[in-house]
Amino acid sequence: MSRIGKKPITIPAGVTVSVEGARVAVSGPKGELTRVFDKDVSVRVVEQSVAVAVANETDQRQRALWGTSAAHIHNMIQGVAVGFQKQLEVNGVGYRVALQGTDIKLEVGFSHPVIYPLPKEVQATVEKNLITLKSADIERLGQVAAAVRAIRPPEPYKGKGIKYLGEVIRRKAGKAVKAAAA
Repeated sequence: MSRIGKKPITIPAGVTVSVEGARVAVSGPKGELTRVFDKDVSVRVVEQSVAVAVANETDQRQRALWGTSAAHIHNMIQGVAVGFQKQLEVNGVGYRVALQGTDIKLEVGFSHPVIYPLPKEVQATVEKNLITLKSADIERLGQVAAAVRAIRPPEPYKGKGIKYLGEVIRRKAGKAVKAAAA
């Protein structure tokens, strides 16, 4: 049985959850999210909580969907109530980042600046070398953060590139250090 799926998900004040068949819509102060779930998963709103159940608790596929669906609904509720954010740090001599309307302009060592268009669900702020991405949709936020990081991933020798704030980059010794040690 799914331990996550069995727990009821509480709905905070200011958030409304509506269920129409397999479609779940959640709206709150930070936005509105909808998602269509599998036909084997049933979602019910009971007072100030959401209950998730499956048709057959012994089927392995349905048990997996049970916990996953509950986690998705929890993330949707938390996203429209509080929101999510990810921060990216740009490290490197001459590396710059700026906002151009709804696009992020990155100068990260290429012969040209890289323009990354932000989707409408994700907002960004830039302070010096720190990019802060905010959204109610955690999946979309993670996709955008990963795409921005992939423009210039951090390299292990000098640590230059775009990394998540707090991410630890394992550094390697260069050729000069290896030659001196031999």
